[in-house]
Amino acid sequence: MSEWQEIKLGGLIDINQSSIGRNYEFENIRYYDISSIGTGVAEDPKNLSISEAPSRAKRIIKDGDTILATVRPGNRSFYYFKKARENDIASTGFAVISPKNNLIDNKFLYYLTSAQSFTNYLVSNEQGATYPAITPSVINRVKINLPPLPTQQKIAKILSNYDDLIENNLKRIKLLEESARLTYEEWFLRFRIDGKKLEIDQATGLPFGWEKVKVNSLVSHYIGGGWGEESISDDFSDEAYVIRGTDIDNMPYGKLEGAPLRYHKTSNLASRKLQNKDIVFEVSGGSKTEGVAKTLLMTDNLLEQFNNDVMCASFCKLVRPKEQCLGNLLHLSFKYLRNSKATEVFEIKSASSIINYNWEAFIKHQDLIMPSHDVLLNFDKKVDVLVNEIYNLGHQNQLLQEARDILLPRLMTNVIDTDELDIAV
Repeated sequence: MSEWQEIKLGGLIDINQSSIGRNYEFENIRYYDISSIGTGVAEDPKNLSISEAPSRAKRIIKDGDTILATVRPGNRSFYYFKKARENDIASTGFAVISPKNNLIDNKFLYYLTSAQSFTNYLVSNEQGATYPAITPSVINRVKINLPPLPTQQKIAKILSNYDDLIENNLKRIKLLEESARLTYEEWFLRFRIDGKKLEIDQATGLPFGWEKVKVNSLVSHYIGGGWGEESISDDFSDEAYVIRGTDIDNMPYGKLEGAPLRYHKTSNLASRKLQNKDIVFEVSGGSKTEGVAKTLLMTDNLLEQFNNDVMCASFCKLVRPKEQCLGNLLHLSFKYLRNSKATEVFEIKSASSIINYNWEAFIKHQDLIMPSHDVLLNFDKKVDVLVNEIYNLGHQNQLLQEARDILLPRLMTNVIDTDELDIAV
């Protein structure tokens, strides 16, 4: 590492270089708040007019910038903007980190700040108990080992190859999810199958042989309850994974972070073991827009990633269809109802700071469209192909992320020497 040098990061970067002022030229902004950014991923920003934007919408983002959450840095919320829009704005809860020209490669800087060791450093310098946070000065004073610029670019290229594959898989997953949604709406809202409009029974307003049924007529049982006792003995299970409401959004994308737990074999939790085509339905959460009524469909290929020992956690219902071929229909129906707010039975009530979903009213009173059995089987088969591909791509991403995360610290410390590698940058 003779050409590497120890240096303070502050000499290589600018933090929060540009902010919205009185003469800001755009009337509308694309706003990234804390909820928009995960670990290396970004959800769609909020499109807001300047007049309705919150006071925290200040930080201007430019090409090659890295944004890093300064509140609860242990949550690892950061993202690299390869191509920023002119009106991309970050909350003041982020540090917008920009590389100084010819001193540090912008993508190398991103990987440096995304390393677990960098997160550990930030967490060790947090201040505040309720909202632990760090200041830009903490970032500026961290000491790093900086390789020559060509080496930085090689390291960034190696790691970028993994991220490019992950990003491509994420795009494919989004397309597959959209295809499943459109298939459901085409068949069950517009009554068109493979482009052909079905003949409608005027008495019911549905295709012949179809009917409206209540949710509970399609469900064999649903289970609620607590976690159960955790311990280790002959009466307790091996370590299992418990799927929480917070895992619902992440699991299709390969972020399998279920909480490991040993449970008593005769406890309530033991009865919540998930099977193929079961649905995890979140009934409690922190807000009306986050969590409540979100659903996750379990499949054999997803369960295999947890060695088929997966539990449905408290604050969720395990919903088991009477027939496995009903799983895709129930899941997509639930998603449609939640996203479209198409039903008043999706009643949400508050108890203290927890938002509770009125599950009993929903399952007893909500109508769903039930097709003829042959149509149901064809629909389930068609959607199965899409869902299995989604979970396969998510599993690929999990493996790619693990490989990248193993490489990253070794490249950053020159354990893996890149000098002899022929890499175009």
